[in-house]
Amino acid sequence: MSDLGVQPAAEVAGGLSQWQRVSNTFTAPSKTFEDIKRGHRSWWLPFLIVCLTGYILFAVIYTKIGMRTVSENQIRFDPKAEERMSQLTPEQREKQMNISVGFTQGIFIGGPLVNLLIFAVGSLVLWGTINFVFAGKATFGGVFAAWVFASLPWAIKTLLGIAVIYAGTAPESFNIRNFAPTNVGAFLSPTDTNKVIYSLASSLDFITIWCCVLMAIGVSIVAGVKRSSGYIAVFGWWIIMILGGVVFAAVTS
Repeated sequence: MSDLGVQPAAEVAGGLSQWQRVSNTFTAPSKTFEDIKRGHRSWWLPFLIVCLTGYILFAVIYTKIGMRTVSENQIRFDPKAEERMSQLTPEQREKQMNISVGFTQGIFIGGPLVNLLIFAVGSLVLWGTINFVFAGKATFGGVFAAWVFASLPWAIKTLLGIAVIYAGTAPESFNIRNFAPTNVGAFLSPTDTNKVIYSLASSLDFITIWCCVLMAIGVSIVAGVKRSSGYIAVFGWWIIMILGGVVFAAVTS
C-alpha cells in the first residue's frame, strides 16, 4: 500500500503539508506535483474533499429533488428508455423504478469506493502510457497521487451543482448526468437536442479540461518527461473517451 502513498506525511520529512499541496494545486500546481515526485505521495486530504463534497451533493439531491424524481428524469430524458418503460405493466414499471433508484443511491453511498476504482484504473492506464509510450520513469503511486490531486476541481463542480439546486432548479428538470453549468450541454434540453450534439456539448466541460491540464502537468513532472508529452498522453485519452461517447450516442439515438 505504501506505493499508493497512503503512508502518513510525517513518514517522509521535509515536504509540503497536505493543505499546502491542496492549495498549491489551484495556485501553483507544479509545486504540488514536484513534492509528489520527491516522494510525498500521501493523498488522503484531496480524496476526503472530493468524497465529502459528493456526500453533501447526495444529501441535497435526496432532500431537495428526491431520488425517485432523479430516476424518473433519466428515463424521461431518454426517449428509448421511456418507450421501453411504457411497454411494461404497472408492476414491472414499479419494480424497474425501484431498481433504478436503488442503483443511483448505491453509487452515491459507495462514492469513495467508486472514486478509488476510477482513480486506480485511470492511473494504471496513464502510468502505462507515460512510461511505455513516452519513456517516462513514473511510479504507479506517483501517478495515482497526481491523479487524486488533479481531481480537486471536481469538488468545485459539485459545489456549483449544490448552489444550482438551492437557487431553485425545478426537480423535474434536474439532470444528474449534467448537474452543474460547466459545459454547453447543461444549457441544452436532453430531449430536444440531437443526442450526438448533446454528448459532445456535455463532454467539453470546463472542469474536466481543468482537471486534464492539472493531470498533464502532474504526470509530466512525476514521470520526468516533457510537458508536451503529458498533454498528449492525457488529452489523447480524453479525446478518445469523447469520441467513444459520441459514437455511443449516435448508435443509441
